[in-house]
Amino acid sequence: MAADAFDGPVSEAAVRGQQVLDLLHKAIDMQSPLVRKNITRARQRNPEATPAEVIRNLERMYVSALTATGAAVGGAAAAPGVGTGVALALSAGEAVSSLELSALFALSVAEVHGVPIDEIERRRTIVLGIMLGGSGSATISKVAERTGQHWARQIVAMVPGETLRQINKVLGRHFITKYGTKQGIIVLGRVAPFGVGAVIGGGANAALAALAVRAARRAFGEAPANWPA
Repeated sequence: MAADAFDGPVSEAAVRGQQVLDLLHKAIDMQSPLVRKNITRARQRNPEATPAEVIRNLERMYVSALTATGAAVGGAAAAPGVGTGVALALSAGEAVSSLELSALFALSVAEVHGVPIDEIERRRTIVLGIMLGGSGSATISKVAERTGQHWARQIVAMVPGETLRQINKVLGRHFITKYGTKQGIIVLGRVAPFGVGAVIGGGANAALAALAVRAARRAFGEAPANWPA
């Protein structure tokens, strides 16, 4: 997929975006085996929780973890005595954590809804579509040539693998365009005066988490009344 991501001259932002996309693919592979453990963690306080209650817990866990990670790294990167190189290295490491948390959240919600995530292309479509928000859902519906109120159930669970590969190729380009530039802005923003970096880092991650939560709700719709068999 990476080889098909670019057409013509490659800009610096596009290269950075492709690197982030490659990291996302690795994050999806790494987090997939942890999905059920994440759901179990969300049910710890109430093992009898309904799917809807568990999804709300997953949302809270995701937003809290992503915001805290961004604030901590932003504050550390902006601390007195920390050079720009170290600050950028800290932010780059946090970007990987953000991708891993986002992949785990999206796949966990899919699991609760009973949407299959056993195939790599389906996992990629779910995570990319949710991280891209409204533009992701529009792309999925257009390429799949199907319409549905909730694309994750109406499309991802039903279309063949070859169609999903085409969808993921287009989603990958959109992801590179969006995060190739914005991710760089977020990273540089954290290299700010002490205290300001924590606010920027936490705020940027909180915005990303809120986007993913809203996109997941649109993608899957209402939670099932009962747990899948």
